[in-house]
Amino acid sequence: QVQLVESGGGLVQAGGSLRLRCAASGSIFRIDAMRWYRQAPGKQRELVAAIPTGGRTTYADSVKGRFTISRDNTNNTMYLQMNSLKPEDTAVYYCNADLQVKPIDYFRSYWGQGTQVTVSS
Repeated sequence: QVQLVESGGGLVQAGGSLRLRCAASGSIFRIDAMRWYRQAPGKQRELVAAIPTGGRTTYADSVKGRFTISRDNTNNTMYLQMNSLKPEDTAVYYCNADLQVKPIDYFRSYWGQGTQVTVSS
């Protein structure tokens, strides 16, 4: 059973910082790309940042220069450092990963349960 668990959300004032963490656990053979998504009330879920196993990270234009995605492959963990937070960053943030449970398996997409980030003005 594979689980992705996010943590680190909370309430912060505009201009503040938060660091989100996503920990993958269970029977995991290999993790490929990992991503952070967010969904604000009444809006569609949007991609915030992505990090492949190798290569360039990518960011939504709205967070470039403020957010930094990183990962620790040894511990199957991903982070999102969020600085200069704005009220429009308020959303539930979800962790997403493409991973294999066994060497012969296809890569499948897994999601965490989400963590709330609220930025007050």
